[in-house]
Amino acid sequence: MTPRTPAEVRAFFDAHRTVRQYVTREDGSPLPLPPEHLEVLLHAAQRAPTDATAQLYSFIRLVSPQVRARVAELTTNAHVATASEAFVVCLDVRRVGQLLRVAGHEVGRWPAIGVHFGIGDAVMAGQNLLVAAELLGYQGCWIGGVMNGLEGLLDLLELPQGVLPFAALTVGLPAETPPQRPRVPRPLVVHEDRYRDPADEALRGAIAVMNPIAARGDKPGDWVRLLRAYWAPGGGMEKREPHLVAALRRQGLWAGGEEGAARPTAGAAPAREG
Repeated sequence: MTPRTPAEVRAFFDAHRTVRQYVTREDGSPLPLPPEHLEVLLHAAQRAPTDATAQLYSFIRLVSPQVRARVAELTTNAHVATASEAFVVCLDVRRVGQLLRVAGHEVGRWPAIGVHFGIGDAVMAGQNLLVAAELLGYQGCWIGGVMNGLEGLLDLLELPQGVLPFAALTVGLPAETPPQRPRVPRPLVVHEDRYRDPADEALRGAIAVMNPIAARGDKPGDWVRLLRAYWAPGGGMEKREPHLVAALRRQGLWAGGEEGAARPTAGAAPAREG
C-alpha cells in the first residue's frame, strides 16, 4: 500500500463523527449497503488482532425489522432500526470451549480472563469494522445502551452461556453533520515510563476543553454535569452495575467465586497476535 502522509492520517481521524441519523429509503426503512461494502466491513472486523489466536467475539447482525425494533427499544437507541447495518458486538468464550470439545479436550476455568480478553477482542473487531465503514464514506455509532436492557437482549438474541453483549454498533450514510467532539489534553492520557496523576490545574483545564461536548443548543456545555449524571453516586453507571453483574452470573462469566462461574483455564496467555 502507498503510505499516507501524517496530514492525511490526521484528516481521516478528524473526520470521525458519532452519527445517529442515517439516510434511509423513502418509507424510512434502512438503506442497504451494497453487498461488496458489507463484505469488506466484515472482512475488516475479522482481520482485527486477537489474543492467543482465539477470536473471542461474535457479532449478531440485526436483519429482521422486528428484532431491530426490539433492540432499539431495549437499548433506548432508535437509530438501531434505521441504520443501514446494525450489530450487537459480543464477547464470546463459548466457541473456544466447543473447539476444544470437538477435538477431544476439556476447557479450563478462566472467567476473569475470558471477560478481559473477550472484551478486548470484541472491541478491536468492532472498531476495525467502523474504520472500514468510514473509509467507504459511512459513519456509525457505538451504543453502550446495551446495558439498559441486558436481560432482554440475552433472551431476544438467544445468547447462551459464555456470550455477553458488549455494545451495539450502527453504520450508514450520515443524514446529519454533528460537530467534532473535543478530547481531553494529551498529557492526561499519555504517560511516559510510569503513571502520573495530573495536577488539579490540569484537571480544571481538561474540564474547560471538554465543556463543549455537553452543549445543547444555545446553552453552554457543562461536562462535569454530564460526568456526574453517569459516574457520581446514584448516576447511570451505578444503576447499571447490578444488571451487568447479574448478566455475568447468568452467562457463566462471573469470577466472584459464586456458583455459575465458567471454567477458567490454566497457563499463561500467549502474546497478542496481529
